[in-house]
Amino acid sequence: MEDLGTVTTVLTASQQHDATRALVADLERVTEADASRRRRAEYSSDASNYRVVPEVVTFPRSTDEVEAILSVAREHGAPITSRGAGTSCAGNAVGPGVVIDFSRHLDAIGAIDPEARTAVVQPGVVMSSLQVAAQPFGLWFGPDPSTKNRATLGGMIGNNACGPHALAYGRTADNVRELDVVDGAGRRFTAGSGRGSLDPVPGLDRLVSANLATIRTELGRFTRQVSGYSLEHLLPEKGTNLARMLVGTEGTLVTVLGATVDLVPLPSTPVLVVLGYADMPAAADAVVPLTALGGGRPGGAGRPLAVEGMDARLVDVVRRHVGSVPDLPRGAGWLFCEVSGVDQAEALANAAALVAVSDCLDSMIVTDPAQSAALWRIRADGVGLAGRTPSGAPAWPGWEDAAVPPENLGAYLRDFDALLDSYGVEGLPYGHFGDGCIHVRIGLPLDRPADAGVFERFMVDAARLVGSYGGSLSGEHGDGRARSGLLDRMYSAEARELFAQVKGLFDPEDTLNPGVIVDPAPITADLRRPAAIPLGHRGFAFRHDDGDLTKAVHRCVGVGKCRADNGAAGGFMCPSYQATGDERNVTRGRARVLQELANGTLVRGFDDPAVAESLDLCLSCKACGRDCPAGVDMAAYKAEVTYRRYKGRLRPVNHYVLGWLPRWAKLATALPPLAAVANVVLGWAPLRRALFPLLGMDARREMTSFATTRFSRWFARRSGTSPARSVRPSRTPVRDVVLWADSFSENLDPSAAQAMVELLQDAGYTVRVPQQDACCGLTWISTGQLDGAKKRLSRLLDVLGPAAAKGVPIIGIEPSCTAVLRSDLLELLPDDPRSAQVAGAVRTLAELLTDPELGPGEDWRPPADLTGTTVIAQPHCHQHSVMGYEADAALLRRAGADLRQLAGCCGLAGNFGMEKGHYDVSVAVAGNALLPALAEAPEGALYLADGYSCRTQAEQLAGVRGRSLAQVLMAQ
Repeated sequence: MEDLGTVTTVLTASQQHDATRALVADLERVTEADASRRRRAEYSSDASNYRVVPEVVTFPRSTDEVEAILSVAREHGAPITSRGAGTSCAGNAVGPGVVIDFSRHLDAIGAIDPEARTAVVQPGVVMSSLQVAAQPFGLWFGPDPSTKNRATLGGMIGNNACGPHALAYGRTADNVRELDVVDGAGRRFTAGSGRGSLDPVPGLDRLVSANLATIRTELGRFTRQVSGYSLEHLLPEKGTNLARMLVGTEGTLVTVLGATVDLVPLPSTPVLVVLGYADMPAAADAVVPLTALGGGRPGGAGRPLAVEGMDARLVDVVRRHVGSVPDLPRGAGWLFCEVSGVDQAEALANAAALVAVSDCLDSMIVTDPAQSAALWRIRADGVGLAGRTPSGAPAWPGWEDAAVPPENLGAYLRDFDALLDSYGVEGLPYGHFGDGCIHVRIGLPLDRPADAGVFERFMVDAARLVGSYGGSLSGEHGDGRARSGLLDRMYSAEARELFAQVKGLFDPEDTLNPGVIVDPAPITADLRRPAAIPLGHRGFAFRHDDGDLTKAVHRCVGVGKCRADNGAAGGFMCPSYQATGDERNVTRGRARVLQELANGTLVRGFDDPAVAESLDLCLSCKACGRDCPAGVDMAAYKAEVTYRRYKGRLRPVNHYVLGWLPRWAKLATALPPLAAVANVVLGWAPLRRALFPLLGMDARREMTSFATTRFSRWFARRSGTSPARSVRPSRTPVRDVVLWADSFSENLDPSAAQAMVELLQDAGYTVRVPQQDACCGLTWISTGQLDGAKKRLSRLLDVLGPAAAKGVPIIGIEPSCTAVLRSDLLELLPDDPRSAQVAGAVRTLAELLTDPELGPGEDWRPPADLTGTTVIAQPHCHQHSVMGYEADAALLRRAGADLRQLAGCCGLAGNFGMEKGHYDVSVAVAGNALLPALAEAPEGALYLADGYSCRTQAEQLAGVRGRSLAQVLMAQ
């Protein structure tokens, strides 16, 4: 559309194309702009149900560039959407026209003033980064949403984000002092409070004065009334605070360039109190007496800092997916309350006072930080798993953020459960009970276009229900596209007209996030899911997604945990994003491109260049398979997509070189002299510089060395017979085990396998090694050569199947190969009954040695005494994702090690770091954790890495030789 005064003309497709090209060209003159189909796909959705494709995405590096972007957009009449981490559940962060990504470059923290307790931030600052910067001053930012490790301050300001501790410290609006903004008319000003604060927006003062009654009666009725515009802050009795009023306007009135925010003192002695009730509504009924402590004032002495609610449905889901959970007080509904005090004695007194007024069935007071963290982990894990219903069906946002006055919460929850039952759908409610805010994703059908009608009817009924309890459609996520169309169920026509007039004063041309709050589109417009087209499966079975690649890639709902610095919490996702900070290189961005491929929309076909660009820097680390709450497995998707793209076609040459590496290694090590010659020739730098680029490899990499003596030959000499025989234990026999020598351990670096034989003997095991070739096809999988992988796995089942059928433990050496047998095998050969047998029999060394039934017993100790020895352990990504590192850590601590367990990928990732175009990213990933840890290691520290790639990366980049777990425990 082109607006010409009162005349509106419809542009032809050609004219629209020309207009877009002109817009993009003008933007490219003032900032970094990208209008590629891949980039537009990445930014077409957030964490909501909505898909709106922008014309162009921009990445400003300064506030001057932001102003230039806004100016160009106004000249072209293009809509503008501000975006932070893109974790909006309501569709606030998607829009047509121009998207401005503030998170990429505008993430500086300015002055922190400990006296004034303020910080100056750019809108792209991640909230957890602000907490880290403020902590040395004994301060933090009070509101703490669950997405705090990726949510930006700009996004929190846009939504008026809250979190558990908003009960004590207020919403984001209550913690913002000033905003540096540009409105829709291009006026830049500082929004503050007090007399004259409304002057930058002509007519605003008069509009407020003319509507005092509406503002006083309909707005600001309770703390979590976030829906609409919070005009109550403009009242004289509220200090005429324009800055606070602009918080929560979702980018519809102004574009935020910077903010001065308030900081609060860190709680000195937090204590967790868990209260048990008959059910969740009963827990909600008990909230008001708890929050009335301390005079009912936020921050009042004795008043809880947080009151969070959940019930048995959520706990049961966590137990099924995560395993055992800590014991909870008797009941089926719980309140998790945090209290504090000037010292622990006062904190415990406050906890006792809380229990005294709680009317609970049972309670527990927890002072141990580790125990508290384990209990809070139930809620954190539950939040991640709430994207699926208890039965495992997809659950969607939309009605994920309603709030009611806390005194009405119990009654509302009872009626809400009845509403769910009436629609035959499930959800896992939980939330900030102290403030009356409930989060729940609901298993409404959204697979077919016709399902949109069910979604709309449910949303209307839910809005009517929350309105009957004096509640708000949104308690902290904002209205966005999900709820703006329901505001007529919450506000009078006079209030909604007032919102429109305010919008007209700030944004007269309606260019800032149009369709949100004012003049909204129907809530069923632009729904993302209904376009999905089943793709079936060809390589991987996608057993958990009904055999459908489309369902698999649509697991991603955009929560954005892959954008977080997960290393702080022991996670590994997503290494390429941590190295580049680019949405293109994060699991979510890749999933968006694959969703467009599956839907047949922006991306057309498996050989579309957008697909290759998106997947190029995926390390296939598998970390998302464990760390992503939605269960996205991008490594499998990449292999499947690559398989479909190249099936029956000529492949890139490095697929044959690196993808067939086990084959070449087997040839090179057939005779010891041949391996020695190959090592000398391939190690010659001039040859490497000339040859590697032709083979699709980076000449800065060194070629791996081939073993001059295969492991199987070493084992045969040690056992004194053929490799198929065994070596006897050095103590009372425990049992037989099969040691599976993968291609890397057999032909490239046998030292880890050799040490494992010696350690298993020491522990009392009779070690058997199969004589036949036993490649798992790992490199074929990572290069998408799935037919080749299946052939090798089928042969491997012939080798290992008999032992597995007899219940003999099979011990893996290389973690990535072990992970193939534990996970990929079941996806690639799901119909072969031996697959499940072998997968169930495979163990890591540490799993075997710490197993209560299979292990050598508590009296056995590893030969090495590691007391006083620092061990820097780099778990392999595939081990983290599939097997876990808990057993390894326990074994090392049993040996007395001072364990420093790294999080994150080493960066080599098998063939990835060897391929041309990947070297710089590979090194950058290593720089996230591995290289700094090695540089800062104390004298005498050991670098432990069971992964051949992890040892290779450290040796090539830092000159540090790594040892396997067996070598460390054998003191080698």
